[in-house]
Amino acid sequence: MLKFSKLATITLFSALAANQVYAQEKPAAVVNGVAIPQARANMLVKAAASQGKMDSPELRLTIQDELINREIMAQEAVKHGFDKQPDTINQFELAKQTVLVNAFLQDYLKNHPISEDAIKQEYENIKQTTGGKEYNARHILVKDENEAKSIAAQLKKGSKFEELAKKHSLDQGSRDKGGSLGWALPGNFMQTFADALVNLKKGGVSAPVKSDAGWHLIKQEDVRDFKFPAYRDVKANIMQRLQQQAIQKAVVDLRAKAKIE
Repeated sequence: MLKFSKLATITLFSALAANQVYAQEKPAAVVNGVAIPQARANMLVKAAASQGKMDSPELRLTIQDELINREIMAQEAVKHGFDKQPDTINQFELAKQTVLVNAFLQDYLKNHPISEDAIKQEYENIKQTTGGKEYNARHILVKDENEAKSIAAQLKKGSKFEELAKKHSLDQGSRDKGGSLGWALPGNFMQTFADALVNLKKGGVSAPVKSDAGWHLIKQEDVRDFKFPAYRDVKANIMQRLQQQAIQKAVVDLRAKAKIE
């Protein structure tokens, strides 16, 4: 059977979009008297094509068979009363909601396109915040300041930063690597962390630094010039970022207008 994971909820609720046009066209198939709209099959063909599959009689036959199998299983589920079970009803509602949300988002982005000027301006803003340098850093993350001070004292006595990170750090992503965070721009870190990092000398270790995650001891391993990517190489990512920001603002505005109890 074909896997239409991204389209599962759309397939479930494509019947919501049924109208008189469906009644005027020949169905893709009829299963126990229930017509499967050709538009539903066309939608899946289009989706498959967008994923690199070629529209062909073989593809259409495979999709038709999949829709028939789904309809048979759905009818059997109704016979067993699964459509009346609370969990199933909730899943239906969530699936319907997902389809509607996706439709809203697509329409919103279509009617609020991100301009080329906005993308270029964001590119320049990001470029300016990098400072032209990137840093190779390590850190040890602990829960409270006293523990951070205790580890700092051990470092002053000659203990190795990497070993203490493996033993004490709460950051599972870097702990086993001796606290190594690799090469990164300051903007990738929380502000207090970034400020401490850029003010260190090569090989230097910071005093305990507080962040939302806890308390850090930061070591600057190295620093080098950073060559910012060309606009054409990051344009798509920046546009996606601006779209996400626009959507977040739209949600905030809608929540402000909504009556929530």
